[in-house]
Amino acid sequence: MSNKLKVLFLCTGNSCRSQMAEGFARHLRGSLLDVSSAGTAPKKMNSLAVKVMNELGIDISDQTSKSVEVLAEQTFDYVITVCDEAHEHCPLWPGRGTIVHSGFDDPPRLAANASTEEEALELYRRVRDEIKAYVMTLPQSLVAS
Repeated sequence: MSNKLKVLFLCTGNSCRSQMAEGFARHLRGSLLDVSSAGTAPKKMNSLAVKVMNELGIDISDQTSKSVEVLAEQTFDYVITVCDEAHEHCPLWPGRGTIVHSGFDDPPRLAANASTEEEALELYRRVRDEIKAYVMTLPQSLVAS
């Protein structure tokens, strides 16, 4: 039996922020956390999210977007909503689990008016780095809350 905390990162599309959080948690905190991610309305993986994670040596291209319903029967110690919309649609998790909200800006929305891919990537990198800083506080910040 594992003594790792089971953590679900939840977002709307499960294509960008929650996928980055899952990738960081697996790569940087895998000895402490058993992680998954899901979305309330999943979309395909965001290619720019994959690209900015690859810049740090973390390959999330094999991760897949999945619906929260796929994981609804699983028990998590913590369900971390990484966007406001997912937080609003997830007031309760079916089964045991503490819901924690840690919202991050939506990179696709931020980059919608970018004039170049490099300009868009800068916005993705900012959010990526914020997510990384948050993940580095886990699990201590969860247990302390």
